[in-house]
Amino acid sequence: MTDPILALNRSVAPSPGISSLKELKDLSRSISIATQNFLWGRAAGRCEFAGCNRPLWKSSVTNERVNIAQKAHIYSFSEGGPRGNDGLPPEDLNSIDNLILVCHECHQKIDAAVDGGCYTASLLQQMKREHERRIELITGIDPTRKSHILLYGANIGEHSAPLNFAGAATAMFPHRYPASDHAISLGLKNSAVSDRDEQFWLSERENLEKQFARRVRDRISDGEIAHLSVFSLAPQPLLIHLGTLLGDIISCDVFQLHREPQTWVWPSGAETPGYLIREPESKTGKAALVLSLSATINLKRVTSVIGEDASIWTITVQTPHNDVMKSREQLAGLRYVLRRTFDQIKFALGQSAILHIFPAAPVSACLEIGRVRMPKADMPWQLYDQVNSLGGFVPALSIS
Repeated sequence: MTDPILALNRSVAPSPGISSLKELKDLSRSISIATQNFLWGRAAGRCEFAGCNRPLWKSSVTNERVNIAQKAHIYSFSEGGPRGNDGLPPEDLNSIDNLILVCHECHQKIDAAVDGGCYTASLLQQMKREHERRIELITGIDPTRKSHILLYGANIGEHSAPLNFAGAATAMFPHRYPASDHAISLGLKNSAVSDRDEQFWLSERENLEKQFARRVRDRISDGEIAHLSVFSLAPQPLLIHLGTLLGDIISCDVFQLHREPQTWVWPSGAETPGYLIREPESKTGKAALVLSLSATINLKRVTSVIGEDASIWTITVQTPHNDVMKSREQLAGLRYVLRRTFDQIKFALGQSAILHIFPAAPVSACLEIGRVRMPKADMPWQLYDQVNSLGGFVPALSIS
């Protein structure tokens, strides 16, 4: 909203019908209580400038209760103010549609230039519309859609896991929303070891199990957690193990980091390829399950580890690639295929035989591999990980 003093400095005359600068100032401030209440309610008391979202009911320094909101005009009250008013009827200047609730910093930013600069009326209208629509959606969500965000990250080779609360909360919306303003984090902090190190698997497994028991399982038992939204980036055997810890003890939504574009949000309208199951001709020798989803695994890489006489089942898709998992439905279909395959292998080779699992799969698929496991009914598992510096697949974790 343009200050009348600024208007005076720019030699801007009051609008027709307004006899003095004082009257201009008084009218520009005469926003009805009802309009102010509507504006606060539709903005949920937060700055509507895109990317700010600052709470306007408290000090950002001391957190003391204070009203720091400013009611900015999209089209200026005076014709010479930022963005002008281009013949807008006087009765519409202080209407809810021409006002945007902002903090002082954003107000100064959008009104800095005489003509509004890059902050055009159409841009501010879009910010206002999107912010108020988001508030309407969030506050309209059923309380049963609350979900605790679970983040699990471990070093993959030389790379650490980029996980954060904000990205997770965005991916959940509008189907669910965070039950807390912070995530449950299970990863080791500032770990210096990688999957090439001998102690890596032992230390990561021990940390994962302890953290899960304390931060997740106990809170589920106490009824504090009813649903989890899981976001993970870690070596595949650890993801599978996290899946076994989750099991079916609680409802979960498992998310996938997509590469093109890079986001945790499940894409809409994406093609979801079906799964192919290939059984071995001879069902004797060591049992193995190969998951060729994100890449094709040559079976010679498997037999070089567990022997030529291995009985190898393969779950794959027509064209494996690293961005293959594209929908929640596709992930649910994988659970069905996995459960059926585990039962077939157990029927052929017996429950006491060890199942050797070689995964090349997206993170969400690895979690589901573990989640479908039935601890009292399934075979013991030996999980392998591909470590190029060590020459191929290496034993990582065993699950008895």
